Amino acid sequence: MLGKGKTGSSAIGPCSRYVEATARGERETAPMCRNITTLRGLEPPATAEEIEAAARQYVRKVSGVQTTSAATEAAFAVAVERVTAATTELLAALPPRRQPPRTEPPLRRLAARPAG
Repeated sequence: MLGKGKTGSSAIGPCSRYVEATARGERETAPMCRNITTLRGLEPPATAEEIEAAARQYVRKVSGVQTTSAATEAAFAVAVERVTAATTELLAALPPRRQPPRTEPPLRRLAARPAG
């Protein structure tokens, strides 16, 4: 059910377009996902790429920056780096979850989707 939100939007919603653009290296130009997926308790554990994607999404959401410009690029990159580091540290410090999260991160959903 990739990209399907509360509004009942199509299967190719903003989140799936973001993930596909991320896979192509077009991180700044993709639409924003509404939610950041829980990374704690995943099996296998969240990858550095998944943590960075969540950090990038968080920074995009709170800053309102969809596409970086010369004026925003440096601050945006520093924020993503810091949020990635803080998230990595947080996930390592928390105790294991009793149950895995209900949803998989967007990068895993994209990888599981049949090619086509």
